[in-house]
Amino acid sequence: MLASKYEAKKVEDGKYEKWLAKGYFEAGDKSKEPFCVVIPPPNVTGILHIGHAFDNSIQDAICRYQRLQGKDVLYLPGMDHAGIATQAKVDERLKNQGISRYDIGREAFLEQAWSWKEEYAATIRKQWAKLGLSLDYTRERFTLDEGLNQAVKEVFVKYYKEGLIYQGKRIINWDPKAKTALSNIEVEHKDVKGYMYYLKYELVDGSESFEVATTRPETMFGDVCVVVNPNDERMKHLIGKQCINPANKEILPIIGDDYIEIGFGTGAMKCTPAHDPNDYEIALRHHLKMPICMHEDATMNESCGKYEGLDRYACREALLNQFKEEGSFVRAEEITHAVGHSQRTGVMVEPYLSKQWFVKMKPLAEAVIAAQENKDEHIDFYPSRFEKTFLQWMEKIEDWCISRQLWWGHRIPVYYHKETGEIYCEVEEPKDLENYIQDEDVLDTWFSSALWPFSTLGWPEASEDLERYYPTSTMATGYDILFFWVARMVFSAQHFCKEKPFKDVVLHGLVRDDKGRKMSKSLGNGIDPIQVIEEYGCDSLRWCLLTNSTPGLDMNFSKEKMDAAWAFINKLWNASRYVLMNLQGEDGETIEVDKRIDQWLIYRLNTTLNSVTNNLNRYELAIAGNELYRFVFDDFCSSYIEFSKASLNSEDANIVKQTRQVLAYVLKRICILLHPYIPFVSEEIYQQLSEGSVCVAQWPSTIAVDVEKAQEIDVLNEIIKEVRALRSENNLKPSQPLSFIYEGNIELDDELQDILRRMCHIELVNSLNGETLTRTLSEGNISFLLNEIVDKEKELLKVDAELKRLVSEIKRCEGMLNNPNFLAKAPETKVNEEREKLNSYKQAYETMLKKKEELS
Repeated sequence: MLASKYEAKKVEDGKYEKWLAKGYFEAGDKSKEPFCVVIPPPNVTGILHIGHAFDNSIQDAICRYQRLQGKDVLYLPGMDHAGIATQAKVDERLKNQGISRYDIGREAFLEQAWSWKEEYAATIRKQWAKLGLSLDYTRERFTLDEGLNQAVKEVFVKYYKEGLIYQGKRIINWDPKAKTALSNIEVEHKDVKGYMYYLKYELVDGSESFEVATTRPETMFGDVCVVVNPNDERMKHLIGKQCINPANKEILPIIGDDYIEIGFGTGAMKCTPAHDPNDYEIALRHHLKMPICMHEDATMNESCGKYEGLDRYACREALLNQFKEEGSFVRAEEITHAVGHSQRTGVMVEPYLSKQWFVKMKPLAEAVIAAQENKDEHIDFYPSRFEKTFLQWMEKIEDWCISRQLWWGHRIPVYYHKETGEIYCEVEEPKDLENYIQDEDVLDTWFSSALWPFSTLGWPEASEDLERYYPTSTMATGYDILFFWVARMVFSAQHFCKEKPFKDVVLHGLVRDDKGRKMSKSLGNGIDPIQVIEEYGCDSLRWCLLTNSTPGLDMNFSKEKMDAAWAFINKLWNASRYVLMNLQGEDGETIEVDKRIDQWLIYRLNTTLNSVTNNLNRYELAIAGNELYRFVFDDFCSSYIEFSKASLNSEDANIVKQTRQVLAYVLKRICILLHPYIPFVSEEIYQQLSEGSVCVAQWPSTIAVDVEKAQEIDVLNEIIKEVRALRSENNLKPSQPLSFIYEGNIELDDELQDILRRMCHIELVNSLNGETLTRTLSEGNISFLLNEIVDKEKELLKVDAELKRLVSEIKRCEGMLNNPNFLAKAPETKVNEEREKLNSYKQAYETMLKKKEELS
C-alpha cells in the first residue's frame, strides 16, 4: 500500500539502481524495431545545470515513450572533452598549486586533465541517475576515447586528401586568455560602451590634414595605409599621396578602394590588415603587407616601440595621452557597439592574422542543401521554421577554422619532416617517427562532436550497432547550438556516411529565470537542478520542465511552477491511495463496462490516449502533458472518483465489482501514460497493481464504448460544475437541497438523476413556481428557483452598494493616472500598482453588473 503522505525522496530512493540491475535500459532486442537517441554530450568541466536537466528530460521522455511503444531503444550516453573550457579549468587548478602547464610539460598536463575528466564524469553520472535518465551505460562514450580518436583521424585525413582541409594564414578570432583560435560561432557579440576617436593625420608635404576615426587606436602600429573611396569628391584627391601615422610617425600611402562608404564618417579609414577582417580583404586586393602588432596574450609587441609589453587597453590610454600632447587628438564620441567575446573565457576577442587549419565548407554545405531537397534524405525539424534558419546558414557558410592552440584535445594528425619540411598526413604515425615533428595544435572540440551520431556507434568500423541504429532516430537539443553542433553533424554524416545522421531534429529553447532573464553567474540567478530535486523530487522537476515549454521557445522557471508540479503529483498520489484501498484484488487487467459513468471514463481515457499519442509522436510534450493533467485532475479525480464513492457502497455486488475494475484499469493506464514524464512515482503506483515494471510495460490501446451514452456524462459534469459555481457565488452550503428544471438534448433518466442527487443535492422537477435563475450549458440550460438561492431584495442592495464603491475607486484611480505630476514623481512600481488596481476594479464592476442583471 502507498504511504499516507507523498514523499519524493522515499519514492525515488533505490529505483534507478534496480532498473539498471534489471537491464531495462540496455538495447539489443533484435525482435523489436530499433530507436536511437544519442545524448548531447555534456562538457566534463563541472556539474550539470538546469538547461541540461531540461534537455535530458526531453530526450528521456521521448526514449521512455518509444520503449513503451515496444521499440528496442538505445539512449546512448557520453561526454565531451571540451578542449578550451577543460584546459582553462585545469590551468586554474594548477595555478592554485603555484605552477603552470609549462612547468610540468605536455604529458604531465594531460595526466592532470584526464584526472579531472574522471572526477567530473563520475559527478555527471550521479546527476544523470538523479534525473532518472534511461541510458544504456554499457555503450557510454567519450570524445577522446580510443575509438573516437580513430574516427577523428580518419575524417581529418580524408578531408585533407580530398582538398577539403587546408592550412592558411587568415584573420581569425583569437582568445588572448586561452591563447587559441576560435571559430566564428564560438564568439558572442555583446553591446558595450566605447568611443570613436577622431585623429588628425598630416600629409607628408604639410599641405593638408584630414581626420581619421577609429575605435582601436592601439592597432595603429599595424597600419599599412589610409583608404578613401575613389568616387568620393571630398577625398579622392588624396589618393597617391602620403601621410604620417600619428602613433609611430611612419609614412603611410593613401589608396583608393570602394569598400569605404561615401558620406559615412570622415571618408578616410586606417587599414590594419592583421587585426581586422575587412582590412585583411583590402590588403589582399592591393597586395599590402600584414604586420602584427600584438603578442598572443594581447600585449603590444616589439613593433610598438616604448609601448612594447603593455596590455592592449593600457596601450590605448597611453597612446591617447600622446595624441593629446602632440595635437593629433580631435575628439572622442561615445558609442555603443557590438564587440566579440570568447564564449569560453569571456574576454574580448582579438581579430588576429594567424596560420591555422581550415575546412573548406562550401562543397559540404551544398551537399546538405541538396539532401534536404530529397525526400529520402530530408531531415524533419520540430518546429519546422528552424529548417529555414538551418539552410540559410548553410548558404552563407564560411570556412571553418579547426585548429586550436591547446594541449587537451585531438592532436592534429599532421607531421612535418625535420629536414625537408614535407607534410605527412595519414591515420597511422610515420614509420620513421624520429624524423618527424607532429603539429603542436589540437582540433576544435566541435570537430570530434560533429561525428557523434556515427562515431559513438563504432564508425569507421562496420559494427553491429552502426548497422542497426544508424541513422539515429531523434536529435533533441537546444536551438542555441543549431549551428555549433547540429549543422556540423549533418554535413559530416552526409560526407562520410552518405546519409543523414538522424531522422528528426527537436529544438527546444533556453530555461530562463522567473523574470525571463538568461541565467548567468553575474546575475546570480542560476538554478542547480539537484537542489531542486532535493526539495521537490525528480518527478516534480521533470513535470515542470516538460509541461511548461513550447518547442523552440524559451521557458521561464519559477517556484510557483514547481509548487504546481508537486501539487499535481500529490493529487495523483492521494487519488491512487483511495483507489488501491478499494480494489480488493483487482489488478486492472479485467474490465466490464456497463454503467454509463464507467463508459464515460473509458471514453475520456480513449480520447486522452489518442491525443497524447498523436502529440508525443510530434514531440509536443507540453500539449500531451496538459492533456494528461486534465484527464487525471478533472475526469479521474474530480469526477469519477467522486462518482465511485456511491457505487462502491452499492448493495449490488456487480456494480461494486465493475467500479473496482474500472478504477484499477484506468489507474494502471494513467501510470503508463505518465511514465515518460514522472518515471519514479508512476513506477511506485504501478507496482501496487502489477509485479512487473512500468519501464517495460506496453503502451495502452483503446477499448470500445458507446460514445453517445458516454457523452451524456459530459452534460452531467457540466451541470455539476454550474451548480457548484452557483453555490460558491451565493455562499450556499453544499448539502442545501435545490430544485431545478433541465432543457436539453439528453434524457436525465433515473441513473443520471441519482448521480446528481448524490453529487450536488439537486432534484429534477417538471416546473418551478416563481422567479428563476438560468444557467446556459453547451447544449441546453438549467434553471433554479431564485428564492431558494438568494434573498433577491437584500442581494440587490448589496450589489448596488458594491457598484457604488467600485465607481468611486475607478474614478480615484483614473484621476491619479491622468495626473501628470503623479506620473512624473511617483515610483514606477506605484504607478504600475495603480494601473493594476484600476484594471481589477473595472473587472469587478463588470461582474457586479452581470450579477445585477441576473437578479433583475
